[in-house]
Amino acid sequence: MSTQLDLECRQVVKSFGKFTAVDNVSLEIPQGSFFSILGPSGCGKTTLLRMLAGFIEPTTGDIRIKDKSMLGVPPNKRPANMVFQHLALFPMMNVAENIAYGLKRRKMGQAEIDRKVADVLERVSLPDAGAKRIEQLSGGQRQRIAIARSLVLEPALLLLDEPLGALDLKLREHMKVELKQLQHEVGTTFVYITHDQSEALVMSDNVAVMNEGRFEQVGTPQDLYYNPSTAFVAGFVGDANRWEGRIEALDGAQAMVALDEGGVIATSFAPGTSFAVGENVDLFVRPEAIVIERSKAAQEKARLSGGKNTLSGVVQNLLFDGANSRALVRDQATGHEVMVSLPQTGAFSDLKPGEALVLSWDVEKTRAFKAMKAARQGIAA
Repeated sequence: MSTQLDLECRQVVKSFGKFTAVDNVSLEIPQGSFFSILGPSGCGKTTLLRMLAGFIEPTTGDIRIKDKSMLGVPPNKRPANMVFQHLALFPMMNVAENIAYGLKRRKMGQAEIDRKVADVLERVSLPDAGAKRIEQLSGGQRQRIAIARSLVLEPALLLLDEPLGALDLKLREHMKVELKQLQHEVGTTFVYITHDQSEALVMSDNVAVMNEGRFEQVGTPQDLYYNPSTAFVAGFVGDANRWEGRIEALDGAQAMVALDEGGVIATSFAPGTSFAVGENVDLFVRPEAIVIERSKAAQEKARLSGGKNTLSGVVQNLLFDGANSRALVRDQATGHEVMVSLPQTGAFSDLKPGEALVLSWDVEKTRAFKAMKAARQGIAA
């Protein structure tokens, strides 16, 4: 039995003169999904969203909602609604009137409008807010009303353009959980645009990482974090330490890499990749993959046990953030600054700048990718 798709893009391209903003993008989003498009500013994600909404037409390719082509279909005729970053609620109307606006334009009867407004307010957990003015609402409540105004029209797709960007940090963290729960409860397919990796990872069933108009990788948040397929994804999704170097020797799915700044690191390869001796690579290691110890004897022990990278360093800075606390450690051999996560055992609660540490991590925790410089040169050529 085939999966019902709410949205499909087939080789979509959007060019503005000689500049290609969206370059041959294809995707399939199953019914009831929370799908995010993640990427830096200028990568083409907002252009793609505007094509989905119908504000601009693709240069080539097709966009299909519920298996019907949307080419030439204006925004108000598409089964999709959009929530903007600044929400665009009408200040002269109360909450119920804001939500009812689209229904009135459809010339629906007042009794049916009242029923639908009450129902959608219940769904966004604001059942008694109908009579309130917009200025009486908190930032999070306004967010939910903007979503309710779209959901009441029963779209196949709800398109969200960085809707949490204007909120303060604490409210943004709270709304990530609320949005995920709301989508799960209402079952409408959400397509969410963001440059904030935390938003995408926390809320989404699947994420497309976009760079220079193309999708670098599409997968679950766990896939993107633990099994990035390109250097860009490894560096953009989550925090990572990065080195540049050249492959010195190969041994099956592992290699020794001579770093540009001195020193050698043993690395593994992502499944399905292959490299040659002399090839330039970028190496990535997650901060939480690195084990830290105070004893010099630990370095010799790690070295003798094999299968590990080790280095000695000095703490440069402590970045205290509760359970997410980290330390910046300068490698004594190369001068490279390495970020490490501090374990929550309390063993390093007294750590101070200037202290010597031994760092070690399994070779399998280092991932090598074709150097981004080389990849860009290949594109340019």
